[in-house]
Amino acid sequence: MSDHALDQEWRGASLLGFAFPTIVMMIFMGLYTVVDTIFVARYVSTDALSAVNIVCPVIHVTVGLGTMLAAGGNAVVSRNMGARREQEAMEDFTLLVTAAAALGFVILIAGTLWIDELVYALGASDLLFPYCKDYLGVLFLFIPANIIQTVFANLFVTAGRPGLGCGLAVIAGLANIVLDYVFLEICGFGIRGAALGTGCGYLIPAMAGLGFFWKSKGGLSFRRPKWRWGVLGESCLNGSSEMVGQLAAAVTTYLFNIAMMDLLGEDGVAAITIMIYSQFLLNTLYIGFSMGVAPVIGFQYGSQNREGQRKVFQISISFLAMASLLLFAVSSLGGPWIIGGFVPETSRVYSLAEEGFSIFSYSFLFCGLNIFTSAMFTALSNGKVSGVLSFLRTFGFLTSGILLLPRIWGIAGIWLAVPVAEGSMFFVSVICLLYYNRRYGYGP
Repeated sequence: MSDHALDQEWRGASLLGFAFPTIVMMIFMGLYTVVDTIFVARYVSTDALSAVNIVCPVIHVTVGLGTMLAAGGNAVVSRNMGARREQEAMEDFTLLVTAAAALGFVILIAGTLWIDELVYALGASDLLFPYCKDYLGVLFLFIPANIIQTVFANLFVTAGRPGLGCGLAVIAGLANIVLDYVFLEICGFGIRGAALGTGCGYLIPAMAGLGFFWKSKGGLSFRRPKWRWGVLGESCLNGSSEMVGQLAAAVTTYLFNIAMMDLLGEDGVAAITIMIYSQFLLNTLYIGFSMGVAPVIGFQYGSQNREGQRKVFQISISFLAMASLLLFAVSSLGGPWIIGGFVPETSRVYSLAEEGFSIFSYSFLFCGLNIFTSAMFTALSNGKVSGVLSFLRTFGFLTSGILLLPRIWGIAGIWLAVPVAEGSMFFVSVICLLYYNRRYGYGP
């Protein structure tokens, strides 16, 4: 029997305990992303808040690339560890980190050279253009750190050190909050200060992760990589669902912005910004849990432990059911309080967002299972199914909803787009889980 943290008999308490640090890590990562928008809205303007959402698709794409390498590579590395091929696992891990760093620098250079064209292509009005350029220009400098820390966020769990990733996320989140206040309120740097605070938040887990894996003697650590194109190809294919999810988030954010700009102007974009970032923060519970259990699923699959797979799956479904009811209650009852954190109750933006939240909240009943199902098939090294599920959830259902529902119900149609998409995808996820149970044996 291996002494690796992934190789044990999992029960409810032990699995949730193992995933808990990753959940906390993701919540803090979501929190300091949301804090940016709150500080921008409070200390700059709601137009600056709209600008953050205008350039948000760029961040989605870069995070998607990092998550693609991380989630897909995580399945490769954890499978090798489950099959007792530790040396190969460490070589592949080092290759993935190297590729992530190189990709980050390519994006930094390209984005800096063509920033004006990019900002206008994202739909910025003349009023919002200066805010967009200032925010994105600073953030591009930290793109390599963002991609690297995204990779580490997944692989700390595989290394059996989820607590370290959690601790670094907490430190980075707190540092971001403090630096946002210093840069915006005390120094008066404006929207550039918010980007600088976020960038510093990226640097902390990235630099700490490099130090940890460089000095680590057991589990995962850096080794001289062997250039295996097959590993990179499998990682990209296997993690394609995560990339599709982020790319779709970029596209749907763009479509939301265009629709709101057309119907309600800059205030409409600010209202949808509050909605999108609130959704992201609450969904980190599902994302963190799925990330936390994915290495366990991959390890059980690699070691061909069908009974272990069934236990992990049953515990996961029970947790998701309870979490879905909890987040629905929080979003339904706490919507006005959440919105009030961004803008004053007397503002037009507040009224628009409050109206939307009462409809938007129903999405939380469905999206937990959808997120987990896609992540589970990634962990099972079935990137094709995971990618198709992610594509349907975002490009398929959500894009269709944004384009069609406002034509029928106007503004209400925009708020309905997410609940309708998640509800439709919920039934697809259930059907998919039932069908593939015959192959993987994770259910009864």
